[in-house]
Amino acid sequence: MIDNLKKILNEDQDPKAIEKINAKLDNLLMSNEEIGYIAVQKKPAVTIFPDSIVVTNKRIIICKPKNLGLSMEFVDYGWDDITSSFVKENILGAEFSFNTKFELTHTIDYLPKNQARKLYTYTKEQLDILKNGIPVAATTNPTVETINTSNEIEDLEELEETPTEEVTNFAEIIPATTYNTFEEPKFETATSTEKGLGDLSQDELFAKLQNYKKLLDNGLIMQGEYDNLKKEILSFM
Repeated sequence: MIDNLKKILNEDQDPKAIEKINAKLDNLLMSNEEIGYIAVQKKPAVTIFPDSIVVTNKRIIICKPKNLGLSMEFVDYGWDDITSSFVKENILGAEFSFNTKFELTHTIDYLPKNQARKLYTYTKEQLDILKNGIPVAATTNPTVETINTSNEIEDLEELEETPTEEVTNFAEIIPATTYNTFEEPKFETATSTEKGLGDLSQDELFAKLQNYKKLLDNGLIMQGEYDNLKKEILSFM
């Protein structure tokens, strides 16, 4: 049983005392009620039957031993009846108090300071849940959406395994109609060029020079090639 109470225990608590209180509460807990924390009095003098306070997800329970520990008095308040809580730390221990809607104040003194702080924190959390509502993430199991990425992985593997073909003919990647408005330059021998240009009229030579200028502007011929062609055409004009 002690193993089940490890989350409730800390260095200031007596495991045997906690086990006894938990055994007495076993038949008092409601459906779906879980113990959040148990704090036990620790007076300067030896206390054989100390008072204790238990906080659950539904209420606060004050446990007071009676008849030399043969019986136990339980007083409980639901979270909807509690308005506030307080902690006062003294030289010897701390006091934990809470107020109810009936203007009653209940105090448990001589609590170890660490236990009183945890009681106060747990109480604040429960009152906040009651006021603002229980977050969805705290009440339901998170739904983990499983994304099927097998098809994406297979597509990626196919892309990685597709062999890349080396392009050796750049004409294959240039659309045939990209420069269909320009005349492709012909690099002929000097004799045939001079003969061809000599047969052209002045208007045809001018049009040919304009065509070469467009090829230069579009980066299809180099500046040096254009200069040579221009010089050659001007010699016939």
